[in-house]
Amino acid sequence: MLNTATGERIARVVSEVLAPAVLVAALLLIVGWHAGDTPGVSRWWGLPGALFAAVIPLGYVLHGVRTGRLTNHHIPERADRRVPLIFGTASLVAGLVLLIALGAPREVLALLTAGGVGLGVFALVTHWWKMSIHAGVAAGTVAALTAVYGPVALIGAPLVVLGGWARVRLTAHTPAQVVVGALAGAVIAGTIFPALR
Repeated sequence: MLNTATGERIARVVSEVLAPAVLVAALLLIVGWHAGDTPGVSRWWGLPGALFAAVIPLGYVLHGVRTGRLTNHHIPERADRRVPLIFGTASLVAGLVLLIALGAPREVLALLTAGGVGLGVFALVTHWWKMSIHAGVAAGTVAALTAVYGPVALIGAPLVVLGGWARVRLTAHTPAQVVVGALAGAVIAGTIFPALR
């Protein structure tokens, strides 16, 4: 059994390693690389997707932390989450429009679309309840990778559980908020992404 300090330290590391921006950027790079298996398609289309879906929104949040509008980059206060989620959605949509205009591969566009829908759902629900975005993105990542690589990608499922444990251990979410967030992320990524790719 972990002592309190060790358990909290591990939970903090897990929360950072499995943070939404990290997973979104990694997923876009992986899916972009996979899309490059098609002849004549660059393997680097995920890079601009990651910029608009992860880097720019995270930059907005970090600016909010520096200016004192937000307490930290995980935005623990439910009331503070809505504007960053709307900003993140707008950034992602701008990136999606640009990538469509530039002729990005269908898989990258499908992933950005699924991500935009997910952000919209989480932004809406956040008005009333603090679903875990960490859990949603982690479960969505596993669902998307399963659509691309098949059942072998399900080996990532324990990371969803580990990330959920970390958020509960840090009292950032209740178990219900983690479970519902994970289900929402898995359903959105597991239906929209495969349907559009």
